[in-house]
Amino acid sequence: MLDESLLDSPDGLGEADRRGLLRGAAEAGARVRTAARHAAEAGVRELKPDGRPRAVLIAGPGAAATHTADLLGCLAGPGSPVIRLAPTGVAPAAGALRWELPGWAGSVDLLLIATPDGTEPSLSLLAEQAYRRGCSVVAVAPAGTPLAEAVSGAHGLLVPMATAPYDQEEPLAASSPGVFWALLTPLLALLDRIGLLAAAPDALEKVADRLDHIAERCGPAIATYSNPAKTLAAELADSLPVVWTEGTSAGPAGRRFAAALAELAGRPAVVAELPEALAAHSALLAGPLAASADPDDFFRDRVEEPPALHARVVLLRDRPIGGLTAAPAARDLALSHDTPISELEPEEGGDLETLAELIAVTDFAAVYLALASGA
Repeated sequence: MLDESLLDSPDGLGEADRRGLLRGAAEAGARVRTAARHAAEAGVRELKPDGRPRAVLIAGPGAAATHTADLLGCLAGPGSPVIRLAPTGVAPAAGALRWELPGWAGSVDLLLIATPDGTEPSLSLLAEQAYRRGCSVVAVAPAGTPLAEAVSGAHGLLVPMATAPYDQEEPLAASSPGVFWALLTPLLALLDRIGLLAAAPDALEKVADRLDHIAERCGPAIATYSNPAKTLAAELADSLPVVWTEGTSAGPAGRRFAAALAELAGRPAVVAELPEALAAHSALLAGPLAASADPDDFFRDRVEEPPALHARVVLLRDRPIGGLTAAPAARDLALSHDTPISELEPEEGGDLETLAELIAVTDFAAVYLALASGA
């Protein structure tokens, strides 16, 4: 059950936020600026690439590395494939995870390692393996860790991860906004330098400014009725979020939102991109999870029963209204099944800015849902 009164209690939210999630979301802009400075100090802007790599391989644990690979692949497009190296192992622990380079990886490929830990033995071995194969290696990880030493030994480039003092107080959630932006920003600067995407220093500064703007709009002191993140969290109470995305970069934002809902708030969600989502989820909206679905026994006593879980569509768009869009069909399908719909569309700006806004608002929403539901 969602405690909606907690949403309008900044002090109560602060007391419930034992993992520092709200601080991570609020300080995302500052984290981007710090991470960009670390990248510059590490020498990213002075690199002289010999051309685009054939493939960009990304390795790292948890949701942050997954979301980073997803977003970079989206922004880079088909020019060079961005491939996440999924770990294997018997447990999601630093010593149990294993990464391996594909057999074809060689001197024309680039290995990126992104981790908020840096103690994973297999990532250190992966850096050494890449060096023997002739792959270029770049890592974003905490300074002074075994991985940092391994990357230095492999003649790779290490960018120290931008951390905050409270990061050491509690275990870092993989979907934490602070972790995500600390790992993503240096890799954006790097791939801009080698020509795979556009993320110049001024573009990253605009991203930080947009994140600051969202933090002002969605912060804990802003009342629910004028706070889009709190409003979305309240709308998703006792709902199954059906996240539909439209536009190239909205896809990673939607997938990150679904993962954050699961990890931070303990809520299931399904996600798909328009227009295929209309066919993929039409049966879901018409089935027992539909808002208009009737119980088998209408007259049974419901006093002691928890509220039924019904679908709610969340439409994330990164393109302006007008032009070719499946949004009207999405609204019609949802409303034809009496399914409520929430919509988020960013203000005008560059691709990175609009994507950052979608991610920031949904990050805040996932955090508020987690705190108000006691997750």
